[in-house]
This record gives sequence, structure tokens and C-alpha cells, in this order.
Amino acid sequence: MIRLYNTATRRKEDFVPQHKDNVTMYCCGPTVYNFAHIGNLRTYIFEDLLSRTLRLEYPLTHVMNVTDVGHLVSDADDGEDKMEVGAAREGKSAWDIAKFYEQKFWQDYDALHCTRPTIISRATEHISPMIELVKTLEEKGYTYRTSDGIYYDTSKFAHYDALVGHAHISGLQGGARVEMSDEKRNPTDFALWKFSPKDKKRQMEWDSPWGVGFPGWHIECSAMAMKYLGNTLDIHCGGIDHVTIHHTNEIAQSEAATGQKYVNYWIHGEFLILRSGKMSKSGGTFVTVDVLKEKGYEPLAYRYLCLGAHYRTQLEFSYESMDSAAKSLKNLRALTAQIGQESAHTAKETENSRAWKTKFIQAMQDDLNAPKALAVTWEAVRCGDLSAAEKWDFLQTAESILSLDLLKEEQSVRPSLPADVLALLEERVAARQAKDWKKSDELRDAILQKGYIVKDTPQGQQTEKK
Repeated sequence: MIRLYNTATRRKEDFVPQHKDNVTMYCCGPTVYNFAHIGNLRTYIFEDLLSRTLRLEYPLTHVMNVTDVGHLVSDADDGEDKMEVGAAREGKSAWDIAKFYEQKFWQDYDALHCTRPTIISRATEHISPMIELVKTLEEKGYTYRTSDGIYYDTSKFAHYDALVGHAHISGLQGGARVEMSDEKRNPTDFALWKFSPKDKKRQMEWDSPWGVGFPGWHIECSAMAMKYLGNTLDIHCGGIDHVTIHHTNEIAQSEAATGQKYVNYWIHGEFLILRSGKMSKSGGTFVTVDVLKEKGYEPLAYRYLCLGAHYRTQLEFSYESMDSAAKSLKNLRALTAQIGQESAHTAKETENSRAWKTKFIQAMQDDLNAPKALAVTWEAVRCGDLSAAEKWDFLQTAESILSLDLLKEEQSVRPSLPADVLALLEERVAARQAKDWKKSDELRDAILQKGYIVKDTPQGQQTEKK
């Protein structure tokens, strides 16, 4: 039984899908006006872990949007569209900006071994269903018109504060979350359709019953999610920063339009942070996958780093932590390569290997406890009671979730070292990171007794036959 922490109820719950033959999941995708940073990508890694875990039990329809219009630079429903900002920054059309950065996003997404969604839904390809949803809200009396657009009146939706909590919503003052205008009735009201400015022509605009303009960011997700997954979704995912505004607004407009519950399980991932605060594009403090590559890290070392922290806890990024993740991944691959050689890449399922696989799966089913699942993996590959063939069987299951390139037959990371030496080397890495120099020396001596000399280099431990 999968258990997930539901933001809406603020507790872990048993996951019970509406239909066991088709679990529905919608994930908020990128706004393609700039490169995705690794903080953004942490969210997609946790969503990938969720999709892989769900697929162990259920068929899954996973929809992800691509926001290529309508996401404004502020929460106040004013300022420029981020796509227009990107176009002005680079001297290209908004359409070219969207195409370029979406392509780059998928390159990074694939490099991190995230499973592609079943359906990729671009906002600019779904303007008609967005207009229809706004028309439904208008007919039901939830909208009003201002000089710059059609707005949703949040005072008319009784449970607007359900996701984030009444204390937070009631504490919002005009100008705190948004800049209050004379035309906006409530601080929390938001734009469903924005009118194009009268003094210039936008690159992305469409005719509508209310005039030429473009959709608001929030209406995009509701329209596309319900088009492909129905009025009620099993799961909706995103970053924790979406709770207060974006997802709260999605609920308000969707449930007002359909009269049905919009989402049964809201799952949110926490921030990747720097010591100076949250990683962000607006603050200029962001690291991309390409930056990691330039510094000599492979993308999967970052995936390993993310697996070491629970998705609902903040993860502090540093190059020291990347060094540690890269070394641990290298050593885990070396151990699995040795196991592959010893087993001749042949898996043998036994009661013992099934027990380890169950332990691994149960960790993932417990609200995606990847750190525990990773620890189980290390324990299993070092376990003296498992044969190489049994370990290789366990690794088939572990790799299907972790996806760290553990099973490649061509893997050549220290394949000739015995498993017990590799285990000692990994312990020594941990000891040195903890600045336990006495333990480090003891482990070096233990490795020497097994016939191998250890040398410490800037690239890490190097071993050679005595």
C-alpha cells in the first residue's frame, strides 16, 4: 500500500485511486523563458520517483504542461509575460524562445533519467479549452471585468483557503501578496484572461469573447488537466511554492466550474537551497545542469544527491555535497559492476532477494522515502548472506526506481576490485568526510592487508595492487 503526504489534509494517507486501471497525475511543468535550474529539476526528480513507484502497482497517465504563454513576472497579475521578457532579453521571437528553452528543458530532464510524461501539454496549443473554462466561470457568476482583464472573484468561493489554511489567507493584506488596484475587489483575486495592451501588439495573443488577449497562468493548468484527466484528478504535484497561489487558484476555478472535487492528493516538493537562500532565476542565484557538467559532474550525480534527502525536506546545495554524491555514486557503481561480473549478469530470485526487494519497495511506498531505499540498496549489495546472483536480482528492482545506471555491463568503475575492498573504500570516504582521520587510517591499513594501496588525490581515493 502506497502512503503519501497530502498537503490538503496535512497528513500521510493511504493512496486509493479512483480507478485502479488508470491512475491520473498532473505535474506543473516549466515556464520556458529561461534555463531550468537544478532547484526546479529537483521537483521533477521527486515526481519521477513517484511515477516509477506508482507504476509498480498501477497503469499511470501522467500529464505535464509546458507554460509557453501567460506566466507574468509578478503575482499581482501585472508586469510582462515571462515569454515576452525572454524574447526582449535575447532579441528573438517569443515563439523561438519557447521552442529553444523547452528543447533544453527536455535535454536536462532526460539527462537526469526522469521518465517522460504520457502527455505533454503546451499552453499555446490549448487556448480554446481555456476560453471555454473562463466562459463557464462567467456564466456561473464568478468573474468580473476590469480595464486589463477578466478576474476571478475569490470571495464567491467558500473554501478558497482550504489548501493553504485560513490563517494564512486571512492574513494577506492588500499589497502584501499583490499590489491592490482600485479595480481589484479582493487581494486574492486573479486574472483568468488578460487583455493585450492598447499601446503595443503582443507576440502571443488570441481573439476571445472579451477581446484580444492571452490566458492567465492559473487557468492554463486547470483547463489542460481536466481536458486530459477528467474533472477529478488522483494526484497533482508541484513545488511547495505553488501551494499559496497557483494551486489554491487552480482549486477555486476548477471546483467552481465543475462542482466537483478537483484533486484527491496534493503532493509538493521542498526547495533546493543555497546557504544564502532559495535558488531562483529572478535573484540570479541559480545553477543549471550545464554548469554541473562544466565543473566535471555527470547529471546522475545530482540525481543521487537528491535521492539522499526526502522530497519534503529542504536540501542545501553545495559543491562539497556534489563531490560526496559523485564519489558515492562511483563507488556504488563499482560494487554493482563487481556483482555483475561475479553473477555473470544473471539474476536469481530467491526468498532472500525477495525480502530485500520488499524492504526497498516498502521504503518507496512510505511517502517516497528515497534516502531509506538508497540505504537499503547499500546494505543489500554489501550483504554477505546474499549471493551475487541474488544481489543482481535485487538490483533490477532498485535500479527501476533509482535509475542511476547501476546495471550497465560496460560499467568499468574499478570493476577489478573485490567487493569487500570496495566496501572498505566507501567507509573510508565517509570517515574522511567526517574528519575522522584515525578511522580513515585504520581503514587504509585494513585495505593494505587485503593487498591494495590507497592514495588520496584531488580526484578522490586511488587504489593499486600492492
